[in-house]
Amino acid sequence: MGLYLSTPNTEKLSQDGENENLRYGASAMQGWRTSMEDAHAVYPDLDCSTSFFGVYDGHGGGSVAKFCAKYLHQQLIKQEAYSSGDIGTAAQKSFLRMDEMMCGQRGWRELAILGDKKDQSSDMMEGVVGSSKSGEEGHDEDWSVEEGPHSNYEGPKSGSTACVAIIRNNQLVVANSGDSRCVLSRKGQAHNLSKDHKPDLESEKERIVKAGGFIHGGRVNGSLNLTRAIGDMEMKKEKSLPAEKQILTANPDINIVELCEDDDFLVLACDGIWDCMSSQQLVDFVLEQLKTVSPITTVRNSYSWIMFNSGMNNAFMHGFRQARKLHLYRNLSIYH
Repeated sequence: MGLYLSTPNTEKLSQDGENENLRYGASAMQGWRTSMEDAHAVYPDLDCSTSFFGVYDGHGGGSVAKFCAKYLHQQLIKQEAYSSGDIGTAAQKSFLRMDEMMCGQRGWRELAILGDKKDQSSDMMEGVVGSSKSGEEGHDEDWSVEEGPHSNYEGPKSGSTACVAIIRNNQLVVANSGDSRCVLSRKGQAHNLSKDHKPDLESEKERIVKAGGFIHGGRVNGSLNLTRAIGDMEMKKEKSLPAEKQILTANPDINIVELCEDDDFLVLACDGIWDCMSSQQLVDFVLEQLKTVSPITTVRNSYSWIMFNSGMNNAFMHGFRQARKLHLYRNLSIYH
């Protein structure tokens, strides 16, 4: 969805950082789109024992992706399940909460602000990449109801995928809604930790048809080529059905993995990458790059290689390395 430029915008905005357990790098590039529709969130210190990384691939505009990058991790740590250690349940509730928050006067106002950025080059990281010190920075108050001319606003017609990785000690929790993908490199072998939510999946087709939708031309209701996303409220209007059973749902798949010394790195990437490269091809390329250059240079080099060989514009990668004393040192690089 969206318009394209005659030549890609290849300007990259990059950053890197670290804490006592991990290092990370991030790079953002607009590519062929007329505006930047995607966002990411980087919180290596979400709390004293947890790191959070998320990629959000917007469609129909960038406001929903930016909204998720700004608020999803905040909602995660507010959940009672998060406090009790059930990160998977907390992530699921946070994904569904995004749709609720984007309705009404306040939802409309927040989306209007996020969608009103004029300087894409300077704003690509603003409100998107989190503080390397604490996920609490900018922590919002309870989502209060506002009255105004848009009090009956039913939410955005645009939407975004969400694929997040939450690391607590040696546990990795992956939550995914949409066709972005999370891949773990373990001893050089690619392991998919998420499922691409596409219309050709029988389980997705069944839910769509039961909710009154249809698949045409490989697209949901002839429009979207993915079956789960945050936003897209036009496809979530059946009031007799819960959020998880709507034509389109934000409900994520949750995958929980115990990290070990065999783990090399983790990749989070938008569908544009996987349309042109297999999971193993990208893992092989990253491994080769990491032999000779630093993680942040690998991010930049890999991004350029992907851009000019696939014609796409988004990727996100994390790396893990084992250190002595059985302490899992995570050498984190991130593409977006």
